[in-house]
Amino acid sequence: MSIRRPNLPAALVLLVGLAATAVAQTRPIAFQGGRIFPIEGAPIERGVMIVQDGKIVAVGPMDTTPIPAGAEVRDVSGKVLMPGLVDSHSHIGGGSGVGADGSSPIQPEVRALDGIDVGSSSIAKARAGGITTVNVMPGSGHLISGQTLYLKLRPARTIDDLLILLPDGSPAGGLKMANGTNPRRDAPFPGTRGKAASLVRERYVAAQEYQAKVARAKDDPEKRPARDLALEQLGEVLAGRRVVQHHSHRHDDIMTVLRLSKEFGFKVVLHHVSEGWKVADEIAAAGVACSIIYVDSPGGKLETRDMDIRIGAIMEKAGVRVGFHTDDPITDSRLFLRSAGMAVRGGMTRDGALTGLTLANAEILGLQDRIGSLKPGKDADFVVLSGDPLSVYTHVEQTWIEGALAFDRSRPADHLWAVGGPGAGDPLRPHYCCFGNAWGVIAAANASAQ
Repeated sequence: MSIRRPNLPAALVLLVGLAATAVAQTRPIAFQGGRIFPIEGAPIERGVMIVQDGKIVAVGPMDTTPIPAGAEVRDVSGKVLMPGLVDSHSHIGGGSGVGADGSSPIQPEVRALDGIDVGSSSIAKARAGGITTVNVMPGSGHLISGQTLYLKLRPARTIDDLLILLPDGSPAGGLKMANGTNPRRDAPFPGTRGKAASLVRERYVAAQEYQAKVARAKDDPEKRPARDLALEQLGEVLAGRRVVQHHSHRHDDIMTVLRLSKEFGFKVVLHHVSEGWKVADEIAAAGVACSIIYVDSPGGKLETRDMDIRIGAIMEKAGVRVGFHTDDPITDSRLFLRSAGMAVRGGMTRDGALTGLTLANAEILGLQDRIGSLKPGKDADFVVLSGDPLSVYTHVEQTWIEGALAFDRSRPADHLWAVGGPGAGDPLRPHYCCFGNAWGVIAAANASAQ
C-alpha cells in the first residue's frame, strides 16, 4: 500500500493508533485500485471503497464510483479487500477462566463478560489474523457453561471498549451449551448421554415455570418469585432474546440438540458438528445453522474420529448455513483464512467458503445488518490482503475496525503479533522499547486522547 509513514518507535506508533480510535474518522478515506470481495455481490476487479465516520459509504468499480472532494486516497492496487473476518467461536481473552466452575453442570448465570482480559496477547493476534468480530465462549465442560460475548476487537483499555451493544444497551451474546464427552464426569455432572439430556430438560422446564410465575405476578412485587439469575437467563433463551451456541460432535448428540430445540422452542446454532455430515439433511430440515472447525491433524477425543474435510461441502449442498470458527487456541486465530481454503479443498464453493468467514458468521451472531459484507451503511470493518484469500502465501496486511486502522503488518509492533517471537506471548511484558508494561502504553495513549 503506497502510504508513506515516518519511522516512529513501535511504542509511539501504538500510542498514535490508540489515540486515533478515540476520535471519529470524519474525513472520507477512499481505497482504490484493489480487488474487492464484497461477499454480497460479485468481486470487483479494480474497485473503490469509501469509508467515513466508521461506516462504508460506497463500494464499486473505479470508473463509476466517484471519490468525494477532500478524501484521503489510499492506493491498494495489487491488494485484496474483503470484510473483516467474523469468528463465531473463540476463547481469546481469557480461555477457560471466563466460564463456569466445577460446582455444577448447569450455570447459565455465569458471564464471559466478567472474565475477559482485554490486555491478552490473544486479542492482538486475532486482529493480526484479520478477525474484527468474535464470539468469546466459556468452555464446554458443562451442559450449560455461561453467557457468551460478542466483541469488536478495537484497541481497548477495558472490556466496555469491545462490547457490541443491543438496542436496550445490554451486551450482545449467546448461551454456551454442550453435550457428548466434555460434560460427562462424576456427579453432580452426568455420567451418561441420557442423563445429560434429562438434566437440561429439567432446568428448561423449571425456567418455563419461573417465567409463568413472573407473568402471573405482573407488576405486583409481592407475588413475584424470588429472583433466580440462572432461570432468568434460560428465560431469555426461551423468549428468543438469546441464541444457544451448542457444542456437539457425534451425530446422535446433534440429534439430541435438535430435539431439545424443538421441544422448548429455542433458537440454536450447532458448533463443531464433526459428524454433521451424517445428518446434514436433518440439520437443514430443522433450519439450524452450523459453525464448523477444520482440524487437519489426527488424534484428539474419540467422538471426533469421523471428522471429514468434506463437511463444509456436504452441509452447503444440503442447504445448511455454514460458518467457520477457530475455537482458539484449538486453531490459531492468525490462520483463520486457512479454514476457507480447507473447505474449498474438501469441495465447498469459493463463494460459500468466503461467506463462511464473514456474512454467514454475522448471521449466526445476529449481526448481519452491521457486519459481514462490504455494503454501504455497514460498519467499516475490513481487511487488506496481499493476495487471494485462499492462498497459503497470502498475508493479512491491515485490519480496519469501524474505519480505524487496528492492525498494520508493516508496523514492527503489529508484525510481532502476526509472526510471534519474544514478547508476543506475554501481554504485560511486551517488546516495546520505551515502556515497562502494556498498561503503561495504554494509559499514556488514553491520556493523550483526552
